[in-house]
Amino acid sequence: MHVVAAQHELYRRSMKQRPAVELVCEYVFRPAAQLVVLAFRPLGVSPPAVLLANTVCGLGGAVAIMRGHLVVGALLLQAKTVLDNADGQLARATGRVSVLGRYLDSESDLLVNAVVFAALGKATGEPFLALAAFLVLTLVLSLDFNLERLYRRQRGDERDPSPPAGDGLAELLAHVYAVVYGTQDRAIEWFVERRLARLHARPEARLAYHDRATLQVLANFGLSTQLAVLGVCLAVGRPAVYCWFVVGCGVALVPLFARRELLARRSLRPSTTRR
Repeated sequence: MHVVAAQHELYRRSMKQRPAVELVCEYVFRPAAQLVVLAFRPLGVSPPAVLLANTVCGLGGAVAIMRGHLVVGALLLQAKTVLDNADGQLARATGRVSVLGRYLDSESDLLVNAVVFAALGKATGEPFLALAAFLVLTLVLSLDFNLERLYRRQRGDERDPSPPAGDGLAELLAHVYAVVYGTQDRAIEWFVERRLARLHARPEARLAYHDRATLQVLANFGLSTQLAVLGVCLAVGRPAVYCWFVVGCGVALVPLFARRELLARRSLRPSTTRR
């Protein structure tokens, strides 16, 4: 009983607290990643080593797709997802969260995504579709991150999920992060603030606009879900279907943002009382 309680506490400590749940990640990949944590923690394996392993799996999956070995690619990408979750869980469980690790995690994911979509372009014979899907996925993932950040800020949670500055290699990666991700962060925040300004949004309207339901939908467009869907498409020999799935996720952003604006407008209407 004591061992079970200790493992439960370790699992709880390793989880990242978010206002929305990515279901595939929560119920499939995170439990699988915890088995990796339980195996690696006594051995003293470092989180960056696990991160390197997940990057190698991701790049290996891309190479397999490019060579036409779709099932092998699917399996390597699922292994990449498990290890991608495991490196963060291991870092939190062992108190070894680092600035370098956070930068490497974000930038290695972007690198793997770029190479995977290049491989999909070759495998499908539709490089422009693959490029469009890559750009849409980058936008979707950035919105997931930033709308959650703005949701927290609007509710007085000052924790900033963006990595702080670092030294040495971390400092170099910080510059890359600022160019690649910082530009996206500023653009999305500018867009959100512009829409709220057009609505003349008061505090209650801002709260309504930054709603949790939108975050829940976006969380389930997250990277773990994306790679799970890609794995299924590869396993059945239909990689182009995944590219269209990503485009569909991008199209779904339109009603999501329309809903947010509708919620904000409704909150601005004067309340009426029946007599």
